[in-house]
Amino acid sequence: MDESTWRARTEVPLVVAGFAYLVAYSWRVIADLTGPARIVATTVVLVTWGIFIVDYLVRLFMADRRWVWFRTHLSDLAFALVPVLRLVRLLRFLTLLPGLRSTRGDRLRTQIMVYGAGAAVILIYIASLAVLEAERHAPGANITTFGIAFWWACVTVTTTGFGDYTPITDAGRLVGIGVMFGGVALAGIITATLASLVVELASRGHDDREPATRAQVRELLAKVEALTAASARPDPARDAGTPGGSGLSGDPRAPGGSGLSGDPRAPRGEVLDPDAEGHGGDDRPGG
Repeated sequence: MDESTWRARTEVPLVVAGFAYLVAYSWRVIADLTGPARIVATTVVLVTWGIFIVDYLVRLFMADRRWVWFRTHLSDLAFALVPVLRLVRLLRFLTLLPGLRSTRGDRLRTQIMVYGAGAAVILIYIASLAVLEAERHAPGANITTFGIAFWWACVTVTTTGFGDYTPITDAGRLVGIGVMFGGVALAGIITATLASLVVELASRGHDDREPATRAQVRELLAKVEALTAASARPDPARDAGTPGGSGLSGDPRAPGGSGLSGDPRAPRGEVLDPDAEGHGGDDRPGG
């Protein structure tokens, strides 16, 4: 079994595990569980998290070139560390709706916007749970309910930061750092996507002003090389001709003849003068 087969077979079970993780973690934090119920919820959270870690390691060891796979699958590492992010893939059907994709750029922008919005919602929700669990029972904390935690996550991810609610524990501040960096990244992605859309709309109808892509340059170079190779090949039909013949209207029977209107009876290179004998007179005696 290779890595792609493993991924195809574990896609649905991992989505189910992601839902289980989200439900168990939400139940434990929002309900502020204690006793056996908390143990059950925590066990589900740890087991599902372990499933994602194992899945990532198995796929990494199945890869032919592990370092290349690691560098090109950083999103899978994020899914392993934050399992609920895998639920973002469920939004893939929104990128397949008819009418949303006309060009390659439109498809890419649609995917970025859909996945970015989904990641932002999940980030806000998970950050709300994490900061609430870290701050709820801390002395002097003001983030003590899920509503306050959700408000704090929203203003933090948008880099607004009113300052009315702030975490006081180390764990809560670490959550805040992650939310701030995540918010800046999402804002940059959304801004770049909108800028790309504006540039494409402005350039429609003016394709002569658009820069050439690398694919277009490679295609043009291939055509030039093909034409160069074709012109370098010998052409028998073009090279065939009369040996030594260079006259424009000379008799081809005369070897080396080059006279423009020479008589074929004349020696090579000599043109007969019609006036040389009798100067064009009558052939009769005395003419």
